[in-house]
Amino acid sequence: MTKYIEIGLGNSWLVRTEYEKDDGTEVEVRGISGAVHPRSIYLRIWLGYTVWILDFKEGFKQQTKSRKSFKCVIGIVSEL
Repeated sequence: MTKYIEIGLGNSWLVRTEYEKDDGTEVEVRGISGAVHPRSIYLRIWLGYTVWILDFKEGFKQQTKSRKSFKCVIGIVSEL
């Protein structure tokens, strides 16, 4: 399981914690939940169908999504 702490615009809440299980399902909670053990920091910009991610561990990635949205978040990938 991986934990993502995100701060920014476009999510359900300004600050949220998302838990992604190994089977791909996700659970999100408001605010910062539990201890933070940073593994990486990222900037994610989602404009229309395109998502750009600058991850300081994995580098730059671009993805195409099936729905339109606008998001601009800074996140921390954390270990549980």
